[in-house]
Amino acid sequence: MTAPSRPFDARAEARAQRRRVGASLRGWLGFIGLLVAIQIASIAWPGLAAHGVVPLTAHGLVGLLAAPLLHADFAHLFSNAIALVALGTLLGVVYPRSALRIVAAGWIGAGLVTWFIGRPSVHLGASGLVHAMFFALFALALLRRDRPALVAAFVAVLLFGGMLLTVLPHEWRISWEMHAGGAISGVVAAFVWRRRDPPPARAPYSWEVEAQQAEALAEAKIVEAETFEPARPADVPVLWHRPEPDAGRDDARGAVLPFRRPDAPNDPR
Repeated sequence: MTAPSRPFDARAEARAQRRRVGASLRGWLGFIGLLVAIQIASIAWPGLAAHGVVPLTAHGLVGLLAAPLLHADFAHLFSNAIALVALGTLLGVVYPRSALRIVAAGWIGAGLVTWFIGRPSVHLGASGLVHAMFFALFALALLRRDRPALVAAFVAVLLFGGMLLTVLPHEWRISWEMHAGGAISGVVAAFVWRRRDPPPARAPYSWEVEAQQAEALAEAKIVEAETFEPARPADVPVLWHRPEPDAGRDDARGAVLPFRRPDAPNDPR
């Protein structure tokens, strides 16, 4: 997971990052606006709060979809709103392909676990979804171990590290079952979709550049040798062959001419 899956372009990567931050932030701010509108509506229609998760009841199954949209009061809403915007934006920026899947898994999974193990009460609020996103970021950092995943998990723990303990019972008014269900859903979703987002592009290290340059130089030498160097001597055609001697002629191998030294006396022969 450490090698880049595409060539690194710093400017293009920065532009894509800004687009993801803007889109994710606008989406979660819009979701918070929807929660505020529903909370205002619940003042006029208090019966909306009854549509949370009620464990082991048929009508309580409606809360699987409705519970994250309902809150006990505005203080409860705003305590979740900050975490929703921060963690949701982190998730959308670092994992754009799997973010919606993780959110859907946390939305349904937190309520489903609560429906099975929860205390006989009405469980509502987006805290299960918040815990799902937090634990998904934490688990993805351990599973992927690339730089953006580790940074996102570090920021999440720095801001909301207390969620590691809120999955345990501590206050009777707080649904730890929703927290635990969200945590379980987030970890499972992180494991299932850990490879859905490709490894991030990054600038190559110096030794990687040197290895690529050496490989390119070796390929260039091979191409140059194949293009400009003559063929091997064994492949060069022979242009002249010694004639075969004629066995019927005495001078088939040629005649031997005598040569005398210039200072030698004349030989009358």
